[in-house]
Amino acid sequence: MSIRYAYLHGFASSSLSAKGQALRRVFDGLGRTLHLPDLNYPSFAELSYTGMLEAFDRFDRQLDAGRSPRSEPARWRLIGSSMGGYLAARWAALHPERVDRLLLLCPAFDFAQRWPQLLGDKAFADWERAGSLPMPGPAGAPVEVHWGLVEDGRQHPPRPAVPCPTTIIHGTRDTVVPIDSSRSYIAEHPEVELIEVDDDHTLMASLATLAARAQHWLVDPPRRLSWDFFGADALGTAEHFRVHLDEFLVREDLGGCETGVETPTPTPTSGEQATTWCRCPERLLPVIGPALRPHRVD
Repeated sequence: MSIRYAYLHGFASSSLSAKGQALRRVFDGLGRTLHLPDLNYPSFAELSYTGMLEAFDRFDRQLDAGRSPRSEPARWRLIGSSMGGYLAARWAALHPERVDRLLLLCPAFDFAQRWPQLLGDKAFADWERAGSLPMPGPAGAPVEVHWGLVEDGRQHPPRPAVPCPTTIIHGTRDTVVPIDSSRSYIAEHPEVELIEVDDDHTLMASLATLAARAQHWLVDPPRRLSWDFFGADALGTAEHFRVHLDEFLVREDLGGCETGVETPTPTPTSGEQATTWCRCPERLLPVIGPALRPHRVD
């Protein structure tokens, strides 16, 4: 499986985002490429959710231009910040077969509905009446942003369900997208992990945490390998195989792994069953897999 990595920037940001550039340097040090596409399509003044999603679609197609029609398309592991966090979740929901993992940083769920709180009722009403509103753009200078951003945002689900393993990192002092937004999201989606940090919306004071989590969650995530055994002596066979597995890990000097044996409740059709498992960093799969041939890799 071919994996790509990308950082999706937030509103009034760009591919020159300080956080994105810092994470790119982290990925460079790990021997990986972190793509930073510019999502301000067709322009910041004419920005829309649909346009930003189309910008990433186009970027994805450009990278795939030389791919053989017979080969599988690469899967993405995406980092998304603020509105980029929403876009990463939305793109994953639209293309579940193309996204492997997500790391969302203060994701701007419900952002289209949050504008009156951010701007104030009068400024929000003026925006609708005038059809545009001056806002600081990616370069810092004011840009007249069209009302279509709000109208288009209302056509997209405010809290898209994610189809893949997902971690959220959110600052407890965030005043742009309050942390209650992520807390309520994981209440609806308990399979999503939330890491709370003492920081604001920028998360710039938490770069070390972001870098460590990006490495652990996206670059070298833990994988579970399983070997199933059946029959009257399934448990004994599984325990014996675990000894063999542990010896292999020591002999090959493969650190960072843990192993175990579990016994699922038997059913009338399955009978006695036991499973030996190994949880290890993804980078070790090419070593363990061919040698011991796991029945499943999760």
